[in-house]
Amino acid sequence: MATDELLALIDRLEAVLAGSELDELEVEVGETSLRLRRLSATSPSAVATIATPGAVSPEGQESDPSGAPGHHQVLAPLTGIFYGSPSPDAAPYVQVGAEIQAGQVIGLIEAMKLFNEIKSDVRGRVVRLVAENGQLIKARQPLIEVAPG
Repeated sequence: MATDELLALIDRLEAVLAGSELDELEVEVGETSLRLRRLSATSPSAVATIATPGAVSPEGQESDPSGAPGHHQVLAPLTGIFYGSPSPDAAPYVQVGAEIQAGQVIGLIEAMKLFNEIKSDVRGRVVRLVAENGQLIKARQPLIEVAPG
């Protein structure tokens, strides 16, 4: 399923969930599954989970979610499409070796046709760019690794 189709499906299913009395909605299309849960008074945020089997890095190796020892991973706060620069022709927000500050924008995530600035939660030197431009990112997935300092 293409990324645009998947995001459109999420939008439609969210509308179905909002217009019903269901608390949870789960859909499977091929090898992709999607689960939406209604925001309740006790939950801190709504949850959208997308699972696709065999998430693999470009080198063909399984991604290491833990990162290198001593490095901090800046995690995606929501699911959507990651962009490393403000526009296709612009320079990236961060590059490997760059010094960044806490609160500095490191990228954008497009979710539900809105662009959300993603900011670093730590000061330090960028040692690895985990997310690729245009990649579908899940909530809590690492975007960059930083050597704090």
